[in-house]
Amino acid sequence: MTGIIVKSTGSWYVVRDTTGQLHRCRLRGKFKHKGLKVSNPLAVGDQVDFTVEEQTEGAGVIHHIEPRRNYIIRRSVHKTEHAHIVAANLDQALLVVTLASPATSFGFIDRFLVTAEAYRIPVTLLFNKTDLYDEDLADYQDQILKMYARVGYPGLRCSAHTGEGVADIDALLDGKVSLLSGHSGVGKSTLINALVPDLDLKTAEISEFSDKGVHTTTFAEMLEVRPGTYLIDTPGIKELGLVDMKPGELAHYFPEMRALLNQCRYHNCQHLHEPGCAVREAVDKGRIALPRYDSYVSMQQADDNRK
Repeated sequence: MTGIIVKSTGSWYVVRDTTGQLHRCRLRGKFKHKGLKVSNPLAVGDQVDFTVEEQTEGAGVIHHIEPRRNYIIRRSVHKTEHAHIVAANLDQALLVVTLASPATSFGFIDRFLVTAEAYRIPVTLLFNKTDLYDEDLADYQDQILKMYARVGYPGLRCSAHTGEGVADIDALLDGKVSLLSGHSGVGKSTLINALVPDLDLKTAEISEFSDKGVHTTTFAEMLEVRPGTYLIDTPGIKELGLVDMKPGELAHYFPEMRALLNQCRYHNCQHLHEPGCAVREAVDKGRIALPRYDSYVSMQQADDNRK
C-alpha cells in the first residue's frame, strides 16, 4: 500500500493511505539517506510504501520511501553532525515572525529563507501579533515587509486575536501542502485555531490513534484544513543551523546577490573583503539591504545568529 506520513511519534509513524484511512506504522530495519546523516529517517509529508500486518489491526510496516521533491532541514539540536528533516514534499512554507513578544531576528528569518531557497520552496512571511504594535513598531514592520518583498518574499500582516489577515492566509493555503514554522511563542497554535476552528475534531482521530500506550514526542503533524488542503504544524524552532551548504554556494540562495554573481571582479568572490565585489558595492549604494548582507556574512563566517 502507499500513503503519506501525517504524524511522527519517534519510532512510530501515522500513515494516511489513499482512501484516507490511518495506519500506525513502524520502520523496517534501518533506513539511510544517501550522503545525509539525519536524526529522523522519515518526516511528515514523506510518501511511503507499507504493508499492513494482519495480526495487528490498522498497524503496518514501512519498507520504502519515495524520492523527495524537496524538504526543509536544520541541524539537529540533540545529535552532533546530524540533521533533522522538519517536513518533506511541500508546495510552500509560511514562516510566522513577530517583532515583539518575542522578537524574531533577521538571522533566523534569513537562515530559514536560505534553506527554503536551496530546495526551491516558496516562502511567505506572516507578521503575527500586529495587535500588540504601536505606531512606531507598525512603521518598522512596513519597512521590513517592503525589504523582503523587494527580493521576492511576500509578507502578510496578521493577528490571530483580532482576525486580521486570517482570510488572506486561508486563501494562500487552498489546494496546497503548506508548512507553518517559526520560533516558539510567535502564535502558531493560535493562528491555526483561527484558521481551522474545528481543529480538535479534525486531529482527535490522529492523536487517539498514535498515542496508544506510547510515550510520544511530536516532531510535526499534517492537519487537514479541508479536502485537498493541508497544513503541517511544527514544534517551535529554537535555532536554525544550516545543513550541507558550502560557503561558495551561499550567495546563490540570496536572490538579490544571485543576480550579481557574474559581475564581481573574481569568479570565486566570497563577497566579504575582495576588491571589485559587485555585492558589496550594491550594499554600499543601498541596493542590497544591510540586514540581509549582515545575515549573509554571519552565515559565511559561521557566527551564531541562528536564534
